[in-house]
Amino acid sequence: MKSLTVGTLKIEIYPNGEAAGQAAARAAAHELQQLDARRETIGVIFATGASQLDTLRALNAIEGLPWHKVCGFHMDEYIGIPADHPSSFRRYLRENLPRQTQMKEFSMIDGTAPDPQQVCRDYAEKVSAADPQLCLFGVGENGHLAFNDPAEADFNDPLDMKVVNLDTLCRQQQSAEGWFKTYQDVPERAITLTIPTLIRVPKLLAIVPGRRKAKIIRKTLEAPISTDCPATILRTHPDATLYLDAESAAELNGMFHSN
Repeated sequence: MKSLTVGTLKIEIYPNGEAAGQAAARAAAHELQQLDARRETIGVIFATGASQLDTLRALNAIEGLPWHKVCGFHMDEYIGIPADHPSSFRRYLRENLPRQTQMKEFSMIDGTAPDPQQVCRDYAEKVSAADPQLCLFGVGENGHLAFNDPAEADFNDPLDMKVVNLDTLCRQQQSAEGWFKTYQDVPERAITLTIPTLIRVPKLLAIVPGRRKAKIIRKTLEAPISTDCPATILRTHPDATLYLDAESAAELNGMFHSN
């Protein structure tokens, strides 16, 4: 494993995506065990997407974790996509996070509700009440966190959750990862937790493998902190760790040291 720190953001680099995912899962498991000792309920936010699969598989396989205390949430959902759609994040989590059936509660975002704004208000209240202590997530090719693309991101957003428009690069990424046949098939709008909601979570674990992420990872670590690359805000968080593989760290030569 190789590591570096930029601002307060810790970066760990592993030979491949599976190793990075397993490391993030171990860190998540350790945090859940620590929280178990001092909390009756444990709020956790989970992300979706190809980048999270190795972490979720590894986390599901770890025995003895206090799932019965966990109040789970996800970060975002497309508007207009039914729960059984192959690209629905609700379906993704049912299939890739089977531990949710053992949780105290798992709250789904309904992207087909007639009033998305009311969904935002209701879901934001649930998230706030659960006081999440842990968040597992990725970084988009445009630097987005959740679906807060550069044009939508606001580091001082007054809302905890909102309806957003997805930019072309974001939609192209969803197609390139195989979730949709073409980027035109990707919905243009989504519901997402905002950046302040994510940054309030005390422990952040960002899992970002793959060659397609190399350019944005370098920008995340080197560009000025701004919504031009929303992920740059991670450099200010007191306890955030970025898990990379050799491919996503390919443009960081000379920045890190070995452990």
